[in-house]
Amino acid sequence: MSGALLTDNPRKSRIATAVFFFVSGFGFSSWASRIPTIQQNLHLSEGKLGAVLFALPAGLMCTLPVTGYLLRRFSSRHIMFTGAVLFNIMLCLVGFAQQTWQLVLVLFFFGSSRNLFNISANAQSIGVQKLYDRSIIATFHGIWSVAGFAAAAVGSLVVSFSVHPSWHFLTVAIILTSLCTFFFRDTVNQRPQPHERLQKTTIRIPDKALLKLGFICFASMACEGTMYDWSAIYLKKAVHASKEMATAGYAVYMVAMMFGRFTGDKLANRIGVKAMLKYSGLFIMAGLLLAAALPYTVTTALGFMMTGFGVSCVVPMVFSMAGRIKHMSGGPAIAGVSTIGYFGFLIVPPTVGFIAEQFNLRWSIALIALFGALITWLVSELKEN
Repeated sequence: MSGALLTDNPRKSRIATAVFFFVSGFGFSSWASRIPTIQQNLHLSEGKLGAVLFALPAGLMCTLPVTGYLLRRFSSRHIMFTGAVLFNIMLCLVGFAQQTWQLVLVLFFFGSSRNLFNISANAQSIGVQKLYDRSIIATFHGIWSVAGFAAAAVGSLVVSFSVHPSWHFLTVAIILTSLCTFFFRDTVNQRPQPHERLQKTTIRIPDKALLKLGFICFASMACEGTMYDWSAIYLKKAVHASKEMATAGYAVYMVAMMFGRFTGDKLANRIGVKAMLKYSGLFIMAGLLLAAALPYTVTTALGFMMTGFGVSCVVPMVFSMAGRIKHMSGGPAIAGVSTIGYFGFLIVPPTVGFIAEQFNLRWSIALIALFGALITWLVSELKEN
């Protein structure tokens, strides 16, 4: 958002926002690391799991208009804190789901709270970016990836000790909520612009440039969502890796994404955002095709690593570009791009399960690789800023 930014200490605000990104990444990756266990506990086939996973992005999409409405009327810091608390509560409840319908219901609200949390956190990151004269926004997403890697490592550890997801998620939720409560005081108090408070609740895509950014976001989020939901399962079912190796393969992806995001600002300054996004699409395509063509532990891990590098900076840079739209505040602009982008989470990961049911997981991953090519093509169609 580009409204008034009230803060006494930019450094403290940057740290506080980074903590909320850490909470988001750790919470979501904790869930992702235990998907194979939950699938086994509830006796779900790939097709049934795909249908169940559909509930999470469905909940996310249903709250997009609500999030846009709230960001035009209230400070993103309050929306972010509320979303974070709800997110942690839903994470805890996921672990206690004993039947498939219970898991579907909780995942729907898990997705809803995640949307409220993530969009407002990205609005906060744009607010903090305005306090600095150099690019720092990709590092927030790097913190998200650090958290994801840490959560994947913890997930691998608790799996080896056969810890039930309920105890795992309950512990994580308590710790993450405590962090949010402590650091909330240092977040940026963003005031929505007066003219935005009068807008209708419908999210609108104002021009073709933002529309293209939305489709780039769609393609990247489709690949990210597939990796979160299916990377561990692919290693277990298609590569026949052990449970520990399957979780470790997801960790490899997260490490690559983390490294890419911490180097993203520097690369963007050196070769330009468009060039970096083009190469990102090529890395995604090559990595997923490698994993699909050669389903062995080493080659699949290498392919997932390339995919992690590829997707690492696409969404942060797209959100940053959307936040610079002159006639819109950052929050509503991000909500507009996300309206398109999150359809990648809504449609694609569940579709992987349906394709795998009819053919196999290798075909599913190979088809997802086409989104990398789509990113490269769409970036070439963007006009220079």
